[in-house]
Amino acid sequence: MTPATALKEWDAQCQALTSAHTALLIRKGGIMETHAGFEVEHRRFLLYPTFLHQNLAELKPEFAGLLRDDPQPGRIVLPALAEVVAIYKVESLERALALEPYQALTAGAIERRFHYRNRPWVHALLLRVRPLREPLVLEETPEMLGCVSWVPLPDVSTEAEAPVLGEGELERLRAGVEGIVGGQALPR
Repeated sequence: MTPATALKEWDAQCQALTSAHTALLIRKGGIMETHAGFEVEHRRFLLYPTFLHQNLAELKPEFAGLLRDDPQPGRIVLPALAEVVAIYKVESLERALALEPYQALTAGAIERRFHYRNRPWVHALLLRVRPLREPLVLEETPEMLGCVSWVPLPDVSTEAEAPVLGEGELERLRAGVEGIVGGQALPR
């Protein structure tokens, strides 16, 4: 069954996730999020690549080549299904910065997100990513616009391929992340 929700994330990060270069996202939320900020409201969702606010200076050099202009303005190309493997609320800047090797953002970008809105924490999401057999292409609607994380989708149907990372690799990543954050996974 196709989820009825998508998570907006920088296109470069979506590409990194769907090509198995990373399985971890550091999230804080969009400027239109509620006062409490980003919450992991869904455990299965489609990835919604956004080109808004992408910043070369906030991507590690090995991910800089993934930056591109929107290939289909006015249309959303959803490339993959993501399933949450583990959620961590990281309330230590030192621990948040130690996650840098596991994902695409620079230390400066992690620090900026950590301190955003004077609420010192970030969520780290370990994801199982499954590319869609055929990318789902939707016309962008006014309801999809804005700096929000979660976007409701129309009734759609897609098929996902096998995960880009095997379970052994995901467990290795989980162990590495939990070694940094102190094994504080939130309930899923």
